[in-house]
Amino acid sequence: MNDQAKQFLMALLNTASPSSQEAGIQRKWLDYVKGFSHKVHTDNAGNVIGAVNPDAPFKVLLAGHCDEIGLVINRIDEDGFLHFDKMGGISPKPAVGMKVDVLGYKKTFTGVVGANAEHHGGVKDDLSFEDLYIDCGAKSKEEIAEFVQIGDLAVYKRTPEILFNNRLSGRGLDNRTGAFIVAEVLRRCAEDNPKVGVYAASTVNEETNMGGAYFAAAGINPSMAIACDVTFATDYPGVNTNKYGDIKLDGGPVLAKGAPINYKMNHLLEGAARRLNMAVQYELTPRMTGTDADRMRLTGAGVPVSLVSLPLRYMHSPVETVSLKDIDEEIDLLTDMILHLTGEESLKPLDI
Repeated sequence: MNDQAKQFLMALLNTASPSSQEAGIQRKWLDYVKGFSHKVHTDNAGNVIGAVNPDAPFKVLLAGHCDEIGLVINRIDEDGFLHFDKMGGISPKPAVGMKVDVLGYKKTFTGVVGANAEHHGGVKDDLSFEDLYIDCGAKSKEEIAEFVQIGDLAVYKRTPEILFNNRLSGRGLDNRTGAFIVAEVLRRCAEDNPKVGVYAASTVNEETNMGGAYFAAAGINPSMAIACDVTFATDYPGVNTNKYGDIKLDGGPVLAKGAPINYKMNHLLEGAARRLNMAVQYELTPRMTGTDADRMRLTGAGVPVSLVSLPLRYMHSPVETVSLKDIDEEIDLLTDMILHLTGEESLKPLDI
């Protein structure tokens, strides 16, 4: 990963992008990819899509969602405390004692999620969002309502950090790393001369309704689509690998196997891994993937899909952790696979 790419990744991770409020991060993504895309456009859902060789009849769509989980303000009490619910699959437990950025309609400001002192009974074992609130220092409802209103969002106040062994930790790596990966694959493809059309989409709303992926695929009508997301690493203390599988950081990209996945696309990805002498890992998605792949698959006459995931520790917490090596390898894998496509491939499971 060169310095420019790393700066772009950090810029994405330092930009708040809770689901339904992705315009800020999308502007940064657009500004980056327009430097090497042959065509860039946006759509009514809020997706940004860059393309290389867009006139080719065989089209490959890569989708990485840029939205992150967050908090949505649902009540302001008379003393100026902000009460909230979840925006996406977020647990209340990691929120206790965290700083947050409140993305108010007039300004962004800092708050803290209150934590009951241990001397007063501590935090409840059966904690729910109804037990939590954000303290911004306001003294009254009238004071804070000048800056925030019902429906405004908040995210954990966390900056990305590099740990030992090129491990990256921070908030919202799920899945702004995916938005980064698809942009870098597009950049790498633009440096060569692919025989197929390559489309990279930074999609919206995956954490809440996956609508962005549906509209991106419906608008492009791709020959094949690949969701680039994260998956659960199981290489830390306390995880039952017999139940959840054996997925490691630095173990390489993770390919999904299951009913939604086109096995011919997996064969193409495995061929790229062999050419690169790269290890890949596997996860099972028997019924659904839980990613953008599920919605892209159901557009038009049906789109062959696969899922390539980045191993990630501590999903949907403020300290998600990935490996920069795995990010680089996923970019290499996808680029190699695409550049070896002829545009004549049949992805039908059964050819006549």
